[in-house]
Amino acid sequence: MATQRSSFEKRERDRNKKARAAAKRDKRFDKTGPEEGVGGTTTVSAADSAAILEAVAILHQRFEDEEIEFEEFEELKAELMSRLTVE
Repeated sequence: MATQRSSFEKRERDRNKKARAAAKRDKRFDKTGPEEGVGGTTTVSAADSAAILEAVAILHQRFEDEEIEFEEFEELKAELMSRLTVE
């Protein structure tokens, strides 16, 4: 009979991986947070837009490589897309 340890250890690794990803995401967001514009709206320059689009491309690659789960992918993608402005 197989032991249940492997599934517990896998769950624990996944939790640790998600915690590290969340900490990394928070650190990255604090470092490159959007600037506040007039009236509390956020302004994003063309260079920032390019950086955001590059981050979205990297995010898609990480999802395709199965480095992140679908829920985390959707959350991060929504966060990045909300920082983008359409002119």
